[in-house]
Amino acid sequence: MRDLARALNCGYSVEYIFYCPALASNHEAILRQLGDAPLYEVTADIMRKASYRENPAPVLAVMRQKPALGLDALRRRSDMLLLALVNLQKPGNIGALLRTADATGFRSIVLIDTALDIYNPNIIRSSTGACFPNNIYTLNTAQALTYFRESGYNIIAAAVDGDVELFDVDFQQKTVIVLGAEDEGLSETWLGAADQRVCIPMRGIIADSLNVSVSGALFMYEALRQQKT
Repeated sequence: MRDLARALNCGYSVEYIFYCPALASNHEAILRQLGDAPLYEVTADIMRKASYRENPAPVLAVMRQKPALGLDALRRRSDMLLLALVNLQKPGNIGALLRTADATGFRSIVLIDTALDIYNPNIIRSSTGACFPNNIYTLNTAQALTYFRESGYNIIAAAVDGDVELFDVDFQQKTVIVLGAEDEGLSETWLGAADQRVCIPMRGIIADSLNVSVSGALFMYEALRQQKT
């Protein structure tokens, strides 16, 4: 219900609604918010089959997705900080990064060479609705590199073997944080194009890397910390 409310608040329109009275408890407000869209009453069993959750909500809304945003839309932005995700393949990681980007004030996220649908149920769930504000742009590598360079962004590539540690990076300039898939990392194209290859300090005995969503969170919160100083 939380994700549904956030989609409505972000201006998504409802095509039709499935509603299960047997599962309902004080959901009149959200039903009023759904407006005059067609409503179909279903059984709890049907709702369980339609839901990705063990304990489904009483309302399931089918909504019209917004048009995908590309390079032209991104060029109308002027953000100091960008998050770029290159070829991430796990929806849970993308969703978690979108959630952290929202929490840290990153207003634009660029998905590069990414085949996943941003409305994948696991992205919606793990982002807690942070996939809805219409601030996700889909580009390929050539488009992204051209845009970052022509717009004057400092390209920060996250790399396990980076030669600059995270806490030595200056985030008080136009910066794009670029993260790659955790199994392969960033390609040589991105590592070669980066202004800085940045690693997270690792002082342990066993761990030599972190999950990409954790790494991204550290980068974004360090950027936020510097913006506040």
